[in-house]
Amino acid sequence: MAFRSPFAIPRQLLVGTTSLGGRSAISSRLRCNQRGLATVIPPVTQDATGSKGPTAMVFMNMGGPSTTDEVEDFLSRLFADGDLIPLGRLQSYIGPLIARRRTSKIQKQYADIGGGSPIRKWSEYQCAEMCKLLDKISPETAPHKPYVAFRYAAPLTETMYEQLFADGFGNGKGGRAVAFTQYPQYSCSTTGSSLNELWKWRNRLEGKRANGGSEPAGAIQWSVIDRWPSHSGLVEAFAQNIEAQLNTYPEEKRDQVVLLFSAHSLPMSVVNRGDPYPAEVAATVHAVMQRLKFKNPYRLCWQSQVGPSAWLGAQTSDTVQEYVKRGQTDLILVPIAFTSDHIETLYELDQEVIHEANNPGVKRAESLNGSPVFIQALADIARDHLQKGELCSRQMTLRCQGCTSERCLGQKKFFAGQEHASMVV
Repeated sequence: MAFRSPFAIPRQLLVGTTSLGGRSAISSRLRCNQRGLATVIPPVTQDATGSKGPTAMVFMNMGGPSTTDEVEDFLSRLFADGDLIPLGRLQSYIGPLIARRRTSKIQKQYADIGGGSPIRKWSEYQCAEMCKLLDKISPETAPHKPYVAFRYAAPLTETMYEQLFADGFGNGKGGRAVAFTQYPQYSCSTTGSSLNELWKWRNRLEGKRANGGSEPAGAIQWSVIDRWPSHSGLVEAFAQNIEAQLNTYPEEKRDQVVLLFSAHSLPMSVVNRGDPYPAEVAATVHAVMQRLKFKNPYRLCWQSQVGPSAWLGAQTSDTVQEYVKRGQTDLILVPIAFTSDHIETLYELDQEVIHEANNPGVKRAESLNGSPVFIQALADIARDHLQKGELCSRQMTLRCQGCTSERCLGQKKFFAGQEHASMVV
C-alpha cells in the first residue's frame, strides 16, 4: 500500500548511526519554514469585536508534502515521531536515514497524484470557511482567525505558533486559541502526537506553568477539541457522499452494494495498550449506517499496514480482493477517518486497491473536502465548544490503560487545566 514502503525499516539502518544535530537542527528547521505559513492573517488586538474574542482556530493534522521536493523532510519528521512509529532510543538517528532511503519511491507516488498532497489546500480552505461561519453564529468570540498546524509538513506547529505571536496572540498579549484536531477519532498516534508537539512548542516559546498551575503573564489560553467521531454533521456529510456514489449503480442493484469503511490501521501493540481509536472509528461507522437506515451490507476494514508486526485488520486491500473473488463486485470504499483527500485516498485506495480490483463495480465515495455540510459541521462543533467553555473533553483526561508515557501525562494535565489536572491518571 501507499505507506508500506516508507515505513519499512531495513535492518542495516538500525546499527551504526550517529547524531544528526539535535537542537540546532530544530532551530534551523524553524527558520527554514517561516516561508511556509498556513495563511496570511492581519494582526489582531485583544480588545476584540466580541466580548471573548478574538479567537485563533488551529486545525491540527498529520499534513503532507505539497511538492515532491518536500517529501524527504516530511518522511524525516514522520520517522522521528515515536508516538507514530516507536523505534526506541535510536529514533532520532535512524529516522532521517530511512527517509532518505525511501524518498525517491514516495516522490513517485506523490507525482502520480498531481505532484504533492492536497491536504494543505483543503485544510486551509476548510478552516477559513469555518471561521466565516463562526463569526456569524458565535459573534461573542469573533473575530475567528484560521490557522493550520501540521505534524510533519509545512506549516509546522512551531511555525504556526510564531504566526500567532505575529498576529497579536500570546507573547505577553494573552488571547484565546482552540486546537481543533482534524482526526475525528482520537488516537495517541495521531491526535496525541499533535497535542504533544503543540505542548512542547508552547512550553518552549511561552514558558512552562509555574508551581500551582499559574500561567506565564500574557500567555495564550488554549483549549482543545480532541474528538468528534459521531457528530451529526460529520455523519450527514459522510452519508450524503455515500448516497451520491450509490446513485451511480442501477436502482435494482443499489441495496446489494457492499459499503467498505476504510480507516488507517494501528499496530496491535497500540490497540492492546488501550488506544480508543478502533472503538471511535466503529462509532462513526455505526452512526453513518444508522443515518443510511442500514440499507446496505457493510464492513469496517483497515488500510496502510506496515512492517512485519501484527496490525489491526482485516486489511482493505485483502477485503476487496476476497469479495471480488467471491463474486461480490459492487463495492464502495468509504475513507471514514480522513477529512480530506491525501495520499491514502488518491494513491492507496484509487490507484492501488481499486486499480488492482480491476472491476467497474468497485468505486470510492468522495472525500469530505469542500463539502458545505462538513464545513457547517466544523462550525457547529467549534461553536458548541466555545459556548461550553470546556478546555477538553472528559474522555481526554483518561490515559490509555497501558500508557507509561510521562510526556502524555504532562500534555494531558496541561490541556485539562488546573481545575481538572487531578483527574488525569
